[in-house]
Parts: sequence; C-alpha cells; structure tokens
Amino acid sequence: MASSFGSYAQRSIKPTAAIAAGALSATIFSRSSKQTQNDEIEDNSQQTVKTVVSSPLIGFNVLRNNSYSSWHTHSPFPLNRYNATTTLCEAASSNPAEKTPYKPSDPAEPVADASNNEDKTTKPKGGMWGEEDDGLFHGLFPRRQLWRPHLEYPLWHADWDGRQPLPVESDDKDESARLTAQRDRQIRKNGVTKHIILIRHGQYDETYKEDEKRLLTPLGREQAAMTGKRLGQLIRGVNEEFGPCKVKVVRVSNLARAKETADIIFDNMDLDNFDGDMVERADPDPLLNEGRPCHHIPGGKARPSVVERTDEHHPRIEEAFNKYFHRAPMPEIPPAAAESKKDSIIATASTDDSNEGVKEQKLVADPKHEFEVIVCHANVIRYFFCRALQLPPEAWLRLCTFNCSLTYFTIRPTGTVSCRMLGDIGHLPHEMCTFSMHTGFNW
Repeated sequence: MASSFGSYAQRSIKPTAAIAAGALSATIFSRSSKQTQNDEIEDNSQQTVKTVVSSPLIGFNVLRNNSYSSWHTHSPFPLNRYNATTTLCEAASSNPAEKTPYKPSDPAEPVADASNNEDKTTKPKGGMWGEEDDGLFHGLFPRRQLWRPHLEYPLWHADWDGRQPLPVESDDKDESARLTAQRDRQIRKNGVTKHIILIRHGQYDETYKEDEKRLLTPLGREQAAMTGKRLGQLIRGVNEEFGPCKVKVVRVSNLARAKETADIIFDNMDLDNFDGDMVERADPDPLLNEGRPCHHIPGGKARPSVVERTDEHHPRIEEAFNKYFHRAPMPEIPPAAAESKKDSIIATASTDDSNEGVKEQKLVADPKHEFEVIVCHANVIRYFFCRALQLPPEAWLRLCTFNCSLTYFTIRPTGTVSCRMLGDIGHLPHEMCTFSMHTGFNW
C-alpha cells in the first residue's frame, strides 16, 4: 500500500483511531496565497475554502475545493462529488441534514429546461458570454470565452436547435400530456431523419501561405477520388437490403483545398446514368472555413494572439453549426405511406424493350431519410462533434480526423443526435492514410 500511494499513511487517519473517535471530523483551511493551474477555482480576489473529510469507517481523507470541478482525493475509493459529506461517510454523520448543497461555481447556474415554454423567436441559451474583467478560467483563458451550456452537463437540452414543438394546449393538464405524447409518437413515426456526413479535405501542400496555392497533393487527390466512389455507392445503393440513400446536397467551405476535394468527390460519384434524385452542389460557404473554434483543454495559458483569433473565429463557426445542424422540417406524410419500408424501397418501371409487359425493378431511396454532405476542415468537424452531442467544446483537440475521413451524424425527428462514425477512413488503404503531412500511424 505504501509503495502504491506514497505518503498515504501519513495523510490518512488510522482506521483504529478513527473508529475510536466515532464521529466525522472536518477542518477548514484558508486558501493559500499562491495559486496553481490545477488549484485555481475562483479569481485571485476571492477565497476558496478547502475541506478535509475523514471517515471513521474506513479511514481516508478527502481534500476538496468549494467547487464541483476540482477534487483532490487521498483515497482509492470513489466518492460522491456533490456534497462534502460523501455517500461512504453518511452513516457516520451525526447530523445529515446539514449537508452542503451542490452548487457549481465556474459554469453557469443550472437552468430549468424551459424548452417547451420559451419564446421560439429567441435563440436557445448557451454560448460564450461574460465581461472583460471576469478573470481567467483556471489561469488558462478569459472566462468569457468558456462555453457555457444551456443545461448543466450531462443533461440534454431538448430544444437545442429551437425546433422543439410546444406542448398541445388543453384546459386539462392530463389531457394536454396525453395529446402531446400522441403528437410526439406521430413525429417519431412519420418524421424525417436528417443524416449529416462531414468530410475532411484531402492532403494538401502546406508550404504556402496563400490559400489559392494550398492545393491537394497527388495523394490528396487520390484520397478524394476514393471518397467519391464510396459516396457514389451509398447514393446508388447495392440491392434491396443495402438500398440507396437520398443525398440532397454536397456543401463545401470556401477554401481552395476543400473546394478541390469536393470537385473530385463529385466527379467520382459516377452519377451520369443515375436516374434517382439529382444531388445539388451548393455554393461554397465561408462560414465553414477553417479556424479556431474555441480554446482547448488540456492546454497552456492562451497567448493574446490566440485569444484574439478565438474572438474572431468562434462566432463564425458557431453560426455554421446553427445553420446546418438541426432536425428536418416535419413533412406532411400520410400515415399509410410509412407503414411498409419495403414499399418505399422498391419501385417498378416499364422498359422500352419489345417484350411488352416486362417491368424492371429499380431501387428508390427511403423518403424518411435525407442526407447532406459537407466538405470542410478538421477543427470545424471536431467542434461540430462536441456541439452536436452537447459535450464541452473545449475537448475538440482530443479528437483526430484524418484526411478524407467521414464523420457521420443522425438527427432524429424528435431532436436526438447520435454519431455513427467519427473520422472513418475504412474506404482508404493503409498507404493513403494521412493526417495533414503525417503519414500512417507512427507519429
């Protein structure tokens, strides 16, 4: 035990002595004047209280700050982070009613989910907000540049896209709940699932600063061609079981490497003889350009230039997320149209051959699923991933998306979001796997 936990014996109360004491003891210490990066919870002008809790049951100490975000545990046992008196210590507490209630400090105060009651003309809450003099977040970056969720993590904000239907009104509360549940079942049954496939551009020449010269390398063009063939198969379908997917549009950022990638992808989809719905090619969108979406953790103290870039790039990339990530509009689908999936997959068409009456089968995409393809950049994709799943965006740099990789989301009619693929490069052989100028995986 001594070798595993170092000075654990010196920091803990011996079990025999603790049992003899027979009660929970606590000692309050003032905050040291010297703050460290791991210990900085409040601004320098404020005092942080630490509490040492010892248990007479098993003998361990817990040193905690007066914040849910920083624990220093001197024990291998898991603890409840929400109260100074933990679950393991409750049996020994002489007055459980005096527990300190959970209250976060750094994040925004938890807000009741008023998704069904808020004004739909207002933007859903959540984002970066604050004043210049709010100080630093753990000594890393301005607190005003910290993303603050609408609801405390890990709660799910149902109206994240501002499209959550209001409850069905009725004078009777129970009747309103019944009608709302019935309406929601119809949405789940007849609504359209939106599929978003994010593709990072192919490998490009990074030796130039001018965007027009930062074009794909020969390997990058091969990566894009392979990606186009994979998407073409997805659009056309293979058979009844692996049917076609209704790709409505291919979008792209306004940077040269992304536009070149999108052009090569489109040319390799092999849609010249495709008799299904045409795939739209959207105009380049500068909102999707690469940039610094927000700060990243772990990371050191942000330089002034990084703070400025975050102020410049974050609003644009956040606007792009709000523009493209949302549930599909609720179409007018007769209930009978959604009864049989097979009927929506298989259609027949008369042939022009001399054999009259002979019909051929063709695959038809399921109308309850619509796909969009967005060709953009690694930082943007990683930020979209965190935002779509309502995870802290500051974790974006912990993810890695290779060139021409696919990151694939589904947004259900009810607003739930899931990620089916993250940085998938299964369509590329090993010799085509790159992350920028890094080749293979030994880096």
